[in-house]
Amino acid sequence: MKIDCVVFDMAGTTIDEDNIVYKTLFKAIAEQGVTLSLEDVLEHGAGKEKLNAIQDILNIYGSVEQQDHAKSIFSNFLIYLEKAYNEFPIKEINNASEVLSTLRKQGVIVVLNTGYDKNTATKLLDKINWKVNVQYDLLVTASDVVNSRPSPDMIVKAMNHFSITDASTVIKVGDSAIDIEEGKNANCLYNIGVTTGAQTREQIAKANPSHVFNNLKEVLNFIQEINSNKLPN
Repeated sequence: MKIDCVVFDMAGTTIDEDNIVYKTLFKAIAEQGVTLSLEDVLEHGAGKEKLNAIQDILNIYGSVEQQDHAKSIFSNFLIYLEKAYNEFPIKEINNASEVLSTLRKQGVIVVLNTGYDKNTATKLLDKINWKVNVQYDLLVTASDVVNSRPSPDMIVKAMNHFSITDASTVIKVGDSAIDIEEGKNANCLYNIGVTTGAQTREQIAKANPSHVFNNLKEVLNFIQEINSNKLPN
């Protein structure tokens, strides 16, 4: 058994933006008179393409009339988010660049994927000065595919890009239950949750991940054990 590719989520998994995206999403929804909490947004919106996240949240907490405002809420959200990202510091999750670079040096393909659109994702990477072929090999975003999470389309696109035909050589890592669902739908060998981002261990566990780790160093150690044949097949 050898892991050829690891697909990492961005915000909350490899990038620390202090949940700005979900705080901003909460603001955009709440100002339309929808009664909910930030915790509700984290539980039902984490990891999703953001218009879909708004629609799902409105279906749970909004009135029929409020549900019709999803697109205008999304437009406001993008404006607020750009302002927030310009004002607040963005940094990598602890040890993220070291973990990703180590995997690449060991011959493992590193893919970043996200429920963000390409423009937002690229701005985030620019903020922390991450470059393709340095910290990662490919970026795949929600705007690059027809169906976002929990559809496997982003992972499948990455596999096709690198001519990977066997999903049992791929691992998915993310900080939300929908990351785990995405990996399962792509038939990844392991679907690993990390408690560094939007959701708690208990929330991630609802998707039955293969493992839940507290940090990326634990993920790296696990992958290295697999590729050194220290774990059973």
